[in-house]
Amino acid sequence: MYKPKAGLPTREQILDFIATSDVPAGKREIAKGFGLSAQDKIGLKALLKDMADEGLIDSAPGRAFHKMGGIPKVTVLRIADVDDGGNVWAVPERWEAEGVPPPRLRVRERKRGALGVGERILARTEEAGNGWIAHPMKVLAPASEQVLGVLREEAGRLWLTGVDKRERREFAVADAGGAAPGDLVLAELAGKPPKIAARVVSKLGDPFAARSFSLIAIHKLGIPDVFSQEALDEAERVSKLPLGEGREDLRDLPIVAIDPEDARDHDDAVWAEADDDPSNAGGWKAIVAIADVSFYVRPKSEVDREARRRGNSVYFPDRVVPMLPEILSAEVCSLKEGADRAALACHLRIGKDGSLKSWRFTRAVVRIAANLAYEEAQAIIDAASPVVDERGDMLSVLQPLWACWHALAKARDARAPLDLDLPERRVVLDEQGRIMSVSPRERLDAHRLIEDYMIAANVAAAKALEAKKAPVMYRIHEPPSREKLAALKEYLETFDVPFALGQVVRPATFNHIIERIGDADFRPQVMEQILRTQTQAYYAPGNHGHFGLSLGSYAHFTSPIRRYADLLVHRSLVSAYGLGEGGLPADDAANMESVGEIISRLERRAMEAERDTTDRYVAAFLSERVGQVMDVRITGVTNFGFFATVEGIGGDGLMPVRDLGGEYFRFDEGARTLTGEHSGDVFAQGQTLELRLAEANPVSGALRFEMPEGKGAAQPPRGGRKPVREIKRRGRPANIRHQGKRR
Repeated sequence: MYKPKAGLPTREQILDFIATSDVPAGKREIAKGFGLSAQDKIGLKALLKDMADEGLIDSAPGRAFHKMGGIPKVTVLRIADVDDGGNVWAVPERWEAEGVPPPRLRVRERKRGALGVGERILARTEEAGNGWIAHPMKVLAPASEQVLGVLREEAGRLWLTGVDKRERREFAVADAGGAAPGDLVLAELAGKPPKIAARVVSKLGDPFAARSFSLIAIHKLGIPDVFSQEALDEAERVSKLPLGEGREDLRDLPIVAIDPEDARDHDDAVWAEADDDPSNAGGWKAIVAIADVSFYVRPKSEVDREARRRGNSVYFPDRVVPMLPEILSAEVCSLKEGADRAALACHLRIGKDGSLKSWRFTRAVVRIAANLAYEEAQAIIDAASPVVDERGDMLSVLQPLWACWHALAKARDARAPLDLDLPERRVVLDEQGRIMSVSPRERLDAHRLIEDYMIAANVAAAKALEAKKAPVMYRIHEPPSREKLAALKEYLETFDVPFALGQVVRPATFNHIIERIGDADFRPQVMEQILRTQTQAYYAPGNHGHFGLSLGSYAHFTSPIRRYADLLVHRSLVSAYGLGEGGLPADDAANMESVGEIISRLERRAMEAERDTTDRYVAAFLSERVGQVMDVRITGVTNFGFFATVEGIGGDGLMPVRDLGGEYFRFDEGARTLTGEHSGDVFAQGQTLELRLAEANPVSGALRFEMPEGKGAAQPPRGGRKPVREIKRRGRPANIRHQGKRR
């Protein structure tokens, strides 16, 4: 226990006290633990409120506090699931950490099978390893787990089908609450397996209506999509702020913004010209102008609280859930053609070899010469002839940008970052929200150009803050773990591609693997496996480098309209270089670690929402092709079947092992293969074959395949039954097949 100490404790001391207290720590316990006077208690109340607003702590029932993202030592839990193995899982009944998904706790029952889904318990909790354990103390009055799903009718009875494609169960509906078959609903589950029933508590509408698939992800993951009236009013007020004096005037430079054709906001714009300084002969001067969001969104404001709660904007094919109110994200902060805008300008001097010679940061006013789509900018460069309109000659503006980029590209090639050319799916909708097409997004030099300018600015921001010994919210990407490298080695062996585990692994190591494969059919599969081998990037104030980009210092600076991490970097630059108001407060500087953890989790939530929504659109697009035979590629193999994706379109679908044929298929966990006991047919990750689309569920985004001849009609991978090579390892049969159609 802490010794009494005069004056208010620091945030770190309070967090340590809460974490180590043997009893629930409320304001009274904290004040007593630190020996605070009556006057100090007033300051403590304000400090605890600030810590809650900053996302550092949360209050539990009884006004006790615990660390945000953590769980009180004694709390009320709801039983969320009882899995096939009899393990009981619970979630906190109250979870106020907005934007952070609630943790799942494994319940250690005294009597196995005593607890069912929906029951409430008072439990003592403890963190163990990578998860949480709950020890029940008392069973409370029953309550229910909520599930988002769609109602369907069969034989006069209603069933609830969950929107999560990982959930393969359906639940009988005890009370429809006025909802009809086909409605998207929120329902409560109650009971014990196998008698779990659903009661509809809220009707959300038609899941198949235009522009509805993103709403499913928003509801399912709890993404905040409505701003408070206070935040909207504040955004309206600050949008009218004058740009202020002392800004560098860059309005005479033809700075251009190059973005996707369907961009909703414009964070960044670029300009370059040949450097006339003899000390940088053959080099370039460049400016990366970034929306000055920190000027409008001040720390501890209502808009700032909303932005931190969201962590980032979430982009769907049919809408965007912005981090900032629209009057800021799409209007005042967005760098729009012909309008005076506040910018934080990164001035770069770039050597002829693409190295960064120097950098400086200023607050500036810019007037964007043009908002160009990637395709438009690329077409102008490819045509190589003057294109003069009301904006001027765009070719003369773009040519220096491209020439400078060729130097940056040299530097990129020299450091050899990870080069995985994996296509991104693009869902195109018409004005009514109906799906027009799903196809890979074209990759142009214009995309690479903007990426390299942004990377240069991000490096400059990190190094500039390091030079000032100022706080940095780094973007960190650590090297792959040995376990993942061992799995990659095993996978590559099935293609006769060697990979040594003892070597020092660099991004170039993976690039050499891809080069060695050349144009082989399995090239995309290997690139995807290399991608799975990588660790997940995250935000933190401690620098561990960016492995994938092969950079020692890297921070996100270029997208403050849509990423909170970038806004923190802007504020730190404003403070470190004395650029005016809107700098980084001392308490934020002290709590970068916890803020980094929160915004990293929120980024993962946004990625899941975007991926799931795209899968739903793909499933909706393919639902009109159910029954057709199509080219697919196996993306994963399990003991209950394999998953496959439709070539050129995407979407993940299951081919159940029960439908592969009458024979028994043996699953090899290490090699991830299914092998027929009698035929020797092997289904392995990366194979290309033809399957019939049996089902496409737009609500869950799930697909299901069957053999072209129907269920149970086994078909060997394309290329016949001739084995590609012999593998005699772990008792596996010798005819594993990886060949597919040449493309």
